[in-house]
Amino acid sequence: MPEPVADRRYEPVIGLEIHVQLATRTKMFCGCELSFGEEPNTRTCPVCLGHPGVLPVVNAEAVHYALMIGLALGCDIAPRSLFHRKNYFYPDLPKGYQISQYDVPLARDGILGGVRIHRVHLEEDAAKLVHAGASGRIHGAAGSSVDFNRGGTPLVEIVSEPDIRSAADAGEWLRLLRATLKRLGVSDVNMDEGSLRCDANVSIRPAGEATLGTKAELKNMNSFRFLQRGIEAEIARQEEIVRGGGAVLQETLHFDPVSGGLSSLRSKEEAHDYRYFPEPDLVPLAPTEAMLDRARAALPELPAARAERLEHDLGIAPDTARLLAFRSELGDYFEAALAATDGGAPDARTLASWVTVELVPRLGDADPADSRVSPGALAKLAEMVAGRAVSQSAAKQVLDVMAAEGGEPDRLVEERGLARTESDELGAIVDRAIDQNAAAVEQVRSGNEKAIGAIVGAVMRATEGRADGGEVQRMVRERT
Repeated sequence: MPEPVADRRYEPVIGLEIHVQLATRTKMFCGCELSFGEEPNTRTCPVCLGHPGVLPVVNAEAVHYALMIGLALGCDIAPRSLFHRKNYFYPDLPKGYQISQYDVPLARDGILGGVRIHRVHLEEDAAKLVHAGASGRIHGAAGSSVDFNRGGTPLVEIVSEPDIRSAADAGEWLRLLRATLKRLGVSDVNMDEGSLRCDANVSIRPAGEATLGTKAELKNMNSFRFLQRGIEAEIARQEEIVRGGGAVLQETLHFDPVSGGLSSLRSKEEAHDYRYFPEPDLVPLAPTEAMLDRARAALPELPAARAERLEHDLGIAPDTARLLAFRSELGDYFEAALAATDGGAPDARTLASWVTVELVPRLGDADPADSRVSPGALAKLAEMVAGRAVSQSAAKQVLDVMAAEGGEPDRLVEERGLARTESDELGAIVDRAIDQNAAAVEQVRSGNEKAIGAIVGAVMRATEGRADGGEVQRMVRERT
């Protein structure tokens, strides 16, 4: 279906709520080991199943990760924060409440990529409902079942201020946040497996006004594309309502990525009264200076800072710098290759292009650190091109071999006879190509620049790609 077109009379106002499963060894308040894909209900204990008389114990590593996130997002860390019970009934919540943080979160008032962070707080995840269709069966029975393995998984919830103004910007900001969390090492941020889940609060208002409109909440978008499509669909829905003289209702919606449709889950009148009250079995969380120092020491260079450094210090184009920074394994590979050049040719911009334009398509989503092309080998190949020892097209052939089989570029160039053609030999080949392509020569002389491609192509075939395309074009122009 075609993408909806925004009405320029209205301005979208968007805030995101992100739930991040932390990559700790055990759950938030018990000793059960975390896992993904285990047999249902095999990672449980009386604490996470909510049996009477059991007591929760806070996971110290989860607190450490949450402090890292708060500091990385530039937040103020609360000297004393509280855990609360968030009360509601649902089949995947065995205690009848979720342990979360309410009015005193762990961190607040941060900023990332120009978007303000309202709060960062710790909580536990619910279990997972598994539904079978009318003809489906679960463990031999039709209907629904509950897998309690996920129940009690440590979560950090990150809530942004409503500072985002388009669906595209929402997707880009979520990419930056995901890259930041991955760089921190606090989560695998796998959206397909639910390690990173995003809700969006969307409203519109007349362009230029400062007041906020009535918001609707889109729940559980599990990909960047679905997030953007869902927000675009909701903006279009609200604009249609307002243009027709209606009023947007505050409600929670589900976006169906298959049909592109929106359906209501609950309205404001049906919203839960969670009856928060302080968790009586847990003391307040008061980070010590030692805990804060440990969290600060664990912070690496973050993607936003890395992108800025690559752009301003090395002169790399902004889009390329963001790609290298947002895919940290790619940035690490590039910097290792750059270090292997010892500051000589090729320059950083050229080498970045070899990594992002040439190597990445040959690797796909694979980690370049696991590829057969070492950073030093790619740097050497780029250096050979810069030093005119091999043509660009021949170097791409060499890279194909390196990506598939490995090997050193200078040896592969020698074995395959791909060394650059000497100018005298090349001149003779160009002359023959001109003699054999008289029609193309006439077109070039008549001003048809595209016709030069036939002559250049003949030269490249004759040299088996060893000639430099730019040099061939120069020589053809001189001779025609």
